[in-house]
Amino acid sequence: MASFLSHFLLPFFLFGLALAATESGKVGVNYGRIANNLPTPDKVVELLKQQSITRVKIFDTDVSVLKAFSNSDISLTVSLPNENLTAASSSQSFTDTWVKTQILPFHPGSNISAIAVGNEANTDPNLVPKVVPAMNNMYSSLQKYSISNDIKISSPISYASLQNSYPPSSGSFKQDLIDPFIKPMLAFLKKTDSFLMVNAYPFFAYKDNSDQISLDYALFKPNKGNVDSGNGLKYDSLFVAQIDAVYAAMALLKYNDLKLVVTETVGASSENAAAYNGNLVKRVLTGGGTPLRPNDPLDVYLFALFNENQKPGPTSERNYGLFYPSEQKVYTIPLTAAQATRSVAPASANNATKAVVPKSGQSWCVANENAEAKKLQAGLDWACGQGQADCRPIQPGATCYNPGSLVAHASYAFNSYYQMKTRAAGTCDFGGAAHVVTQPPNFGSCKYPTGN
Repeated sequence: MASFLSHFLLPFFLFGLALAATESGKVGVNYGRIANNLPTPDKVVELLKQQSITRVKIFDTDVSVLKAFSNSDISLTVSLPNENLTAASSSQSFTDTWVKTQILPFHPGSNISAIAVGNEANTDPNLVPKVVPAMNNMYSSLQKYSISNDIKISSPISYASLQNSYPPSSGSFKQDLIDPFIKPMLAFLKKTDSFLMVNAYPFFAYKDNSDQISLDYALFKPNKGNVDSGNGLKYDSLFVAQIDAVYAAMALLKYNDLKLVVTETVGASSENAAAYNGNLVKRVLTGGGTPLRPNDPLDVYLFALFNENQKPGPTSERNYGLFYPSEQKVYTIPLTAAQATRSVAPASANNATKAVVPKSGQSWCVANENAEAKKLQAGLDWACGQGQADCRPIQPGATCYNPGSLVAHASYAFNSYYQMKTRAAGTCDFGGAAHVVTQPPNFGSCKYPTGN
């Protein structure tokens, strides 16, 4: 991610299709379970019904989850994990058995509408040649059991599959992926009347290129927009521009009639996620398609349903949920077409972050691990200086001095300022160098303040 273009090619994610069904588009949610404190699947289904969420994607075929969704009327996308791609690609009997044991006992009661064969396998050269053979075997197994018309097969690709994406009209796939992976997949999707799954994270592109991309453009807020120099079309959001780059890449290979579904997408940090997800949902449920395909509705799956406390990686990875494990909302966004139509708050440009952060103290502000050192240092200096944050605990010899890294010290200073300002909207940004989390970032004897 060393350049604007490379950031534009970031992984995509969204696949739990519509939180509400409208002709304009559908929105769903990814139901991840890398956590030890989540509600039972039965309670999750009840939560989804209460919120009018009618499309969900899961990352496996867990029996307890599939049983819970039985007769729920929620459209379910299930997944064959990457670790099964080798077996699925080489053995028809494997996919026959997998369909017989993982799908048939729950069909049609659990309303399984699609199978994601692998996830972002394009990023692993060892898996690339296995994906389409696995998809073909899976389709043959569905045909064997006479359910191929009921369940679509696809495989989510990351945005990194693109070689070019800016301007959108120049969209093209990476040359080394076209013949062994992209063209065979698109041919399969067309033959089976399926759709391309794409994982998209445009907000990450903004965070690493904030000097070239405006925050309003990344969050669907009012902005002057960008005109595509190749076709003259105007774009008012980074997300829509990325989608059209994929459409252009498909058209370049003569597949300009395939449908696209965004199987993962997210806005980083609670405050920005509220604005991004709220405005995205409003755009999908009340708007049309894209400038390149105005008549093709956008279908999107938000990432993710819950904060997941056992996810590896940066703290932000554990804080992408729409809901806490307690089933309380992290923030409020419209989830149905009716809500999106009448919604002004959180989906509006100015109000999207006002109800983002709970006032109970269960949120903290931490540094973005991927931010440039100079941006972190500038934020740290400002917080401890003009911002008047209490930075005494990160002085040499104090309780929070270790580890003596810039990220750790910036996190403490950012959070000190954030809590001092009673977690008000806009107080955890620092030029894109910080974000809100809902898991305590404490380490050792260092305890981060939580405010009042």
